[in-house]
Amino acid sequence: MSQELPKAYDPSVIEQRWAEYWVKEHLFDVPTPETTHDAQKKFTILLPPPNVTGRLHMGHMLNQAEMDILTRWNRMRGETSLWVPGTDHAGIATQMMVERQLKEEGKTRQELGRSAFVEKVWAWRELYGGAILDQMKRLGASVDWAREYFTMDEKLSPAVKEAFVRLWEQGLIYRGAYIVNWDPVAQTAVSDLEVEHEERLGKLYHIRYPLADGTGSIVIATTRPETMLGDVAVAVNPTDERYLALQGKLVRLPLSGVNGQPDREIPILADDWAKPEFGTGAVKVTPAHDPNDFAIGQRHNLPSPSILDETAHVLLAGSPYHGLDRYAARERIVADLEAQGLLVAVKEHTNAIGLSQRTGVVIEPRLSQQWFIKIQPLADKAIEAVDKGYIKFTPDQYRKTYDEWMKNIHDWCISRQLWWGHRIPAWHCKACTAITVSRDTPTHCATCNSADITQETDVLDTWFSSGLLPFTVFGWPNPNPDTGMPDLTPDLAAFYPTQLLVTGFDILFFWVARMIMLGTHFMLDVPMPDGSKRELKDAVPFREVYIHGLVRDANREKMSKTKGNVINPIDIIERFGTDAVRFTLASMASPGTDIAFSEARTEGYRAFANKIWNAARFLFMNVDRAREAGYNMTMRESGTVPSLPDDTPLETRWIFSRLSAVSVEVDRALADYRFDEAANAIYQFFWGEFCDWYLELAKLRLDFTEGAQKNPTTALTLASLVGVFESALRLLSPFMPFLTEEIWHALYEGKPPAKSIALTRYPQANDFPADPVAESAMKTLQDLIVTVRGLRKELGVPEKESTPITIHAGNRVIALADANADVLSRMARVAAVEFASESLTGSNARSTADFDVAVIYERQIDVAAERERLTKDLAKYEKGLASADKQLNNETFMSKAPAHIVDGLRKQHAETRTLHDKTRAALDSLPSV
Repeated sequence: MSQELPKAYDPSVIEQRWAEYWVKEHLFDVPTPETTHDAQKKFTILLPPPNVTGRLHMGHMLNQAEMDILTRWNRMRGETSLWVPGTDHAGIATQMMVERQLKEEGKTRQELGRSAFVEKVWAWRELYGGAILDQMKRLGASVDWAREYFTMDEKLSPAVKEAFVRLWEQGLIYRGAYIVNWDPVAQTAVSDLEVEHEERLGKLYHIRYPLADGTGSIVIATTRPETMLGDVAVAVNPTDERYLALQGKLVRLPLSGVNGQPDREIPILADDWAKPEFGTGAVKVTPAHDPNDFAIGQRHNLPSPSILDETAHVLLAGSPYHGLDRYAARERIVADLEAQGLLVAVKEHTNAIGLSQRTGVVIEPRLSQQWFIKIQPLADKAIEAVDKGYIKFTPDQYRKTYDEWMKNIHDWCISRQLWWGHRIPAWHCKACTAITVSRDTPTHCATCNSADITQETDVLDTWFSSGLLPFTVFGWPNPNPDTGMPDLTPDLAAFYPTQLLVTGFDILFFWVARMIMLGTHFMLDVPMPDGSKRELKDAVPFREVYIHGLVRDANREKMSKTKGNVINPIDIIERFGTDAVRFTLASMASPGTDIAFSEARTEGYRAFANKIWNAARFLFMNVDRAREAGYNMTMRESGTVPSLPDDTPLETRWIFSRLSAVSVEVDRALADYRFDEAANAIYQFFWGEFCDWYLELAKLRLDFTEGAQKNPTTALTLASLVGVFESALRLLSPFMPFLTEEIWHALYEGKPPAKSIALTRYPQANDFPADPVAESAMKTLQDLIVTVRGLRKELGVPEKESTPITIHAGNRVIALADANADVLSRMARVAAVEFASESLTGSNARSTADFDVAVIYERQIDVAAERERLTKDLAKYEKGLASADKQLNNETFMSKAPAHIVDGLRKQHAETRTLHDKTRAALDSLPSV
């Protein structure tokens, strides 16, 4: 007795059970191969580490569904398939979460102190940090959980420190005072990539600065009057004739006097940055609070006084503005300027405002001491690696985007003013101010030997540690005991470079570009498995990058909380099941396109899963009947099917041939990341061909009344049914892993040849006998059945009533119809088949390129309606003929078009001509009204 399936398919019952089974059994853990030869056929992929603070969103689900489909597919194709999971410590995001929690308790991190606060974050991470990984397990992600990493765990922290120290020793890391993007809420520097720009309507203020000698004034234009307290100069363009006489003079800076002192005097200087067409053509220079002003200050050797603190409040003891928030200071300064008659004009002005991605606050350009990587040497190798094709981008358009960004790259500010993160391994000496960078905690200054040293308080940018992941997760640096240089580990030898990175465009520069830069820099020093020097092509972190699109709502709008259109994937999963959601995403995913997620589509694929479930129940019922009748129904193991006997029914030869063709189609589509084409091919095969056609046709062959000896067709048909169904389950498995796992185990009565369908062989074209003749014949038979069904409906034939039909066709179709009279009877309610020697016309007849068919059924003909239908068909055929004639008579087209295109066009023209002539004859035969 086969394992019984419940009547109703309920994904909530089976999904949790199999998700737990896969993890418990360590089904997807990949041991390190004993030799690199063992891993030659490999597929290695790294999960873009979600933030430890995260919750699953639709972007995550798309990303993980695609990675899981590819990993399962490659694993079933015999590749050593390793998918490495992990999470990122997410410096700013995690620190903000814990600080928010402290605030609710009436505390601050400063009150706790650094050590206690970091302990608090670790405790928070232990409590909440695994949420997104638990959700991944629920989605059935076939990752190697034994290799799970966290970017601050004890395996990776030493590697991050080693990378920093090596870059320092190579002269590629430096520390200096530069303008950075400052987040006043998080109170840390953020990178250019972490700033979102938004056009906002603001104001342009024209302010009069009096000349120090009392001979006049100059009017400057600025969008930020509050920073004038830090002005050190006024700049004009050297070619601006309005200000030639003022260059070199001094002005009094309004409102700058502190503690009763007079206003400061600052120079008017010439600099190309000042644009005559902007505002008044004269601009104030505030080096500590604007990147362009900082560059002017560097060119003219100007001081850089800072007048805002880390929270963007005025820091100017003795000033009436001291302690004011930057915007409050702006209002008061503008009012004071107006009171003194120095505010000349206020005009509307559209400005691009930078906003912090993390906190949403307006970024404050701020001069501060930061750590930087000299990025150009790393960028040059990363550019070369892509230019030479060592890394491929799909879609290819992103290669150009990557190339343009990399060629205009700036030094990377890698320091963050946080407490949560990889603390920079540098110590400052109070005695001589030298910096000691060390792998181990030093006790004395390396320059003057003073013991009065303190560690740098800054931590590293989150993307620094995650940029090292492709090699640190496999054991880098593994220093050689003789040379101290990084050496191979067994994992590095087996799994580096990885084959693929699947990610979204939003982290192309955050993460992808930085992994390429760091990989091509550090891994060049690691030898190849054979001991030879590693070249650039083998230093890359991955061979290919696939960039997927966004998941949008059903109206193609970007999801956002403000729009209220955010879809929670867990909610959708609970309603429709994980498999249906995965299949929906796959069926809409192709390179370069966004996904308009539709619940209606998901409901449709839930119905698809139900269809397969019911097909399995039908199959199991007939397997049980066969066993009761004495048939031997021992399931064979997954793999190829035996060659089919010569007397195998047409539909069985057809379904195996289709299975062979679909296997090719799916393989080709997945190799090109056409998830939509692969999913749709499987859907059409499983539902359209197997369920709607083969199952129905197979019912004709199943007869258990006479026993196995008297009915070999029954045995062959049932074996074929089971074989095709089992193969189709394996074909579908990467897309719907839960459903297929449940049915597959039931098919083997709980004693399958492997622990999971995911560990079996993926169907390949050569596993099944291809039969193009059977496919062609079956297509004609299907066309005949569908045409008869359509005619019956138009004629109003009662559904259960059988009717005779007449066919006019060539010998091939006549023989086909004659041999499959039982099929026509069951599938089209055909009572009898007659053959005509002449073309068939009339309202009860239809024509195709292969046959004419008429349903014999008496009814009143609506001549006008029939004439209208035939006239429309005739116009369609005439249009098709005109289009084909135009191409066939085009000498340029005919000389350049491939032969198969020309042959296809001629064949189509001939078929259309036949249909045109038949339709014309039918129209002419209609009685006049």
